[in-house]
Amino acid sequence: MPRWGMVIDIKRCIACWGCTIACKEEHFLPPKVFWNRVLIGETGKFPTSRKLIYPVLCNHCDDAACVEVCPTNATFQREDGIVMVDYNKCAGCRACIVSCPYQQRTYYDKNIKDAEYFPGQGKTEFEIIGEKLYPFQVGTVIKCNFCYERVDQGIENGLIPGIDDDASPACVVTCPVGARIFGDLEDPESTVSRLIMEKKGKQLRPEFGTDPAVYYID
Repeated sequence: MPRWGMVIDIKRCIACWGCTIACKEEHFLPPKVFWNRVLIGETGKFPTSRKLIYPVLCNHCDDAACVEVCPTNATFQREDGIVMVDYNKCAGCRACIVSCPYQQRTYYDKNIKDAEYFPGQGKTEFEIIGEKLYPFQVGTVIKCNFCYERVDQGIENGLIPGIDDDASPACVVTCPVGARIFGDLEDPESTVSRLIMEKKGKQLRPEFGTDPAVYYID
């Protein structure tokens, strides 16, 4: 069984926010909800200062704190490592939001549901279609799901996640500089495994002990 993971090359990332937009389009995310974000900072002083760019998303941790604290088992981990939320089981207690060390979860309330991209002008066709094709339930927690639909459908069609675009997460496919690589962490010959080994990939805040499936290289 594979364990899906991602490598992000922070030297390649140009902070174009393409991953953020692709994710919002893929999942019909409402205003102010982001499953992919790009954190931008700066270190040092002029003229030797350096910009810091860190794309962040759900880390799909192997020892996920959110899974451990969920009282209804709404947050669960698939055999392939993808951490999911069953909206029908979610009680909206938000324990997972508090426990997530990476702040990668959003509570979907009525204010978010009713929000419009163009306030006062009504929902756009995109928003209306999204509510039908990708409905969220008020009072539940939502988050990145590694585009599991693309992964599962791709595998069913004989495609390989991380190699074939139609079987890979939207953020990976849309990145114009190839800063994101998706693949099987259990396969030592996969591109992600080789990059982690050769370029000494690092997990974000490893001291939390959650063993994230997202690695960073530079």
